Amino acid sequence: MDQWGLIRFIGSISLFVLLLPEACKAGVQYVGTISPGVQGSQMTWINLNGMFLVSNNSNFAFGFTTTQDVTKFLLVIVHTGSSKVIWSANRGSPVSNSDNFIFGEDGKVSLRKGEGVVWTADTGGKRVSAIEMQDSGNLVLLGNDTSVLWQSFSHPTDTLISNQDFVDGMKLVSDPNANNLTHILEIKSGDVILSAGFQPPQPYWSIQKESRRTVNKDGGKVAVASLRGNSWRFYDGNKVLLSQFIFSDSTDANATWIAVLGIDGIISFYNLDDRGSDSQTKIPNDPCSRPEPCDSLYVCSGNNVCQCPSGLTTRPNCQTGIVSTCDGSNGSTELVSAGNGLNYFALGFVPPSSKTDLEGCKSACDGNCSCLALFFQNSSGNCFLFSNIGSLQNSNAGSSFVAYIKVLSGSSGSNAGGGSSHKSFPVVVIIVIATLIAICGILYLAFRYHRKKKKRPESPHDTSEDDNFIEGLSGMPIRFSYRDLQIATNNFSVKLGQGGFGSVYQGALPDGTRLAVKKLEGIGQGKKEFRAEVTIIGSIHHHHLVRLRGFCAEGTHRLLAYEFMPNGSLDKWIFKRNKEEFLLDWETRFNIAVGTAKGLAYLHEDCDSKIIHCDIKPENVLLDGQFLAKVSDFGLAKLMNREQSHVFTTLRGTRGYLAPEWITNYAISEKSDVYSYGMLLLEIIGGRKNFVPTESSEKSHFPSYAFKMMEEGKLREIVDSKLKFNQDDERVSASIKVALWCIQEDMHLRPSMTKVVQMLEGLSPVPMPPTSSPLGSRLFSSFFKSVSEEGTSSGPSDYNSDAYLSAVRLSGPR
Repeated sequence: MDQWGLIRFIGSISLFVLLLPEACKAGVQYVGTISPGVQGSQMTWINLNGMFLVSNNSNFAFGFTTTQDVTKFLLVIVHTGSSKVIWSANRGSPVSNSDNFIFGEDGKVSLRKGEGVVWTADTGGKRVSAIEMQDSGNLVLLGNDTSVLWQSFSHPTDTLISNQDFVDGMKLVSDPNANNLTHILEIKSGDVILSAGFQPPQPYWSIQKESRRTVNKDGGKVAVASLRGNSWRFYDGNKVLLSQFIFSDSTDANATWIAVLGIDGIISFYNLDDRGSDSQTKIPNDPCSRPEPCDSLYVCSGNNVCQCPSGLTTRPNCQTGIVSTCDGSNGSTELVSAGNGLNYFALGFVPPSSKTDLEGCKSACDGNCSCLALFFQNSSGNCFLFSNIGSLQNSNAGSSFVAYIKVLSGSSGSNAGGGSSHKSFPVVVIIVIATLIAICGILYLAFRYHRKKKKRPESPHDTSEDDNFIEGLSGMPIRFSYRDLQIATNNFSVKLGQGGFGSVYQGALPDGTRLAVKKLEGIGQGKKEFRAEVTIIGSIHHHHLVRLRGFCAEGTHRLLAYEFMPNGSLDKWIFKRNKEEFLLDWETRFNIAVGTAKGLAYLHEDCDSKIIHCDIKPENVLLDGQFLAKVSDFGLAKLMNREQSHVFTTLRGTRGYLAPEWITNYAISEKSDVYSYGMLLLEIIGGRKNFVPTESSEKSHFPSYAFKMMEEGKLREIVDSKLKFNQDDERVSASIKVALWCIQEDMHLRPSMTKVVQMLEGLSPVPMPPTSSPLGSRLFSSFFKSVSEEGTSSGPSDYNSDAYLSAVRLSGPR
């Protein structure tokens, strides 16, 4: 170690010693209630995964959790078994990992962002004497006389939980979708109404019109709705049961369910006692009868097929050309017929704007600058005008409505329902000629600029936009339009899973090629991850790396289309929930371990630039139809020049798989991936997560237990107890020793991934690994160890907190 390395090491130790007492004090997790005087940020309770208050039954926890932008955090209530968030204090206003939750001595409760307050509980000015996390999932603020001053059950966000009363005056509001549209559930006029958050709101479902409900008493007005057992029950003001909506065949009356209003406007039901499994019953039943199964003005038909209505097919991108309503600069407008057999989700819920004939209805829309579409029913004379419009519906039974859409005059398209004047013809000709001249001039200037640009060094600003960045890459996969992937995924209807930066959907190309399409949904960090993934995986090909078939960079849309992996991710196969599920045999597990190692060795050794993956874990190892392993998800990867042996970078990866150098602020290298691979290999061998709090103190931290069993010669205790294998198979002991070599705290002791492959395949001997450095082990585990209020350890005394922390991505300044 050179003198600067020594100085930095001593400095880190000194800082650690100075901060250790405060860190230990701050890392307390409270059970049941907390009293005034508690204050801290996400970093304060990072050893507890951000959760600082748990219910007595340990089913619910209150604390910080990350958002899709992993540098931002929400103050939430979480169901610990399923990791489902059931309530959030600061939704829409996330905070950083240093912003504080404060329960002051003055009895006030708030969440601060810098000097400002982003959330506070309104207790009517009364002092809070205690905060209680109840076994029901309700967070309650108590007064001096133990009276309830405030409770989360009375302020739901987008989720309802079993036995939580939803009453008149409350609202369930979804997160905004890509078009910034929210969806709202509320009780109005004795009915439970689900609406699109337009102005004014447009309803699209109600319990009174729900054909699947079971009626217990006719004519009553709903005042209370509550999830009980496997049904959603609706009561009047006297708590008399009026009707119920049965959403599951489950017979467990005590099961804990939640109803979640998603960004797609659909209410889904999840069984928290079954790790958040989906009941598959949705509200509404028809996916086309919601606000935006397709883009605005597109027609949704069976299986979420989206098509442009006939009246707009000749117009660019099926758009009206109207930028904003009531803006005189838009120019003149006209009404065009949208086609026959169309319906609109709100027509069965909103009153007509007037009763008239078709011409009167069209005149009313023409005379109202905010009117964008009209629907007219000839049989009743009902005229409906809408100033906001979502997706249209293709009515299989034939609609009794005629529909017209307001468009900008002069755009290409049909003139049905209104014609452009012949007097405008000379003006149009002049505009066309001027436009052509302008286009020619722009093309000439662009040609000149391009030639000059090739003669001088590229400016850093030239690549600031994603589109220019991606177009400049050579040998890239297919570039899809957003519409291509929307059709390929059936409007993103089949969700395969969700990661730190977006959801993955099943899709297929017209030629039958199956795809897994990742839709980046995060902000801020998302662009960086998209660039990294397209750059890296688009330029490399290997048998054990997931292949990128194509991508989409269109407007705000960022999507990646991968080859489809039928057997999903490895975690689903090695972490089993019950004995009946299929068990991977030893041969398959070993081949997966070798394949993963080969993929990493290629990234480290055989690419033009050394690539550090930075996020190796079971969720990022995908399996094809023959259980061939392929490494995926390069959104956090780091490139290194061949001359570099190490690099400093922002903290990234997943807790539980992070090498010690990430935590202790040392430079990282490909050996950081080796550590993560070692943790992964242990999980493959053991068939369990590396930290399981329900295990005995000796077994809770699996790596420590594995080292102990190896020293005692009890290798069979390390292997999955349900696994049958040949006791003479030397690959078992070799794999265990390789895993323990990989997780050495001293990175210089870890083998390269090429060496790992050689040792696993028997081409190189595997010596007995040493135990981890005692100094490093104490430093690394003590810093994150959780202690109770009395100062004693609240968890097992012999574990490394990197395994204790759950699988949540990290990314932030170091």
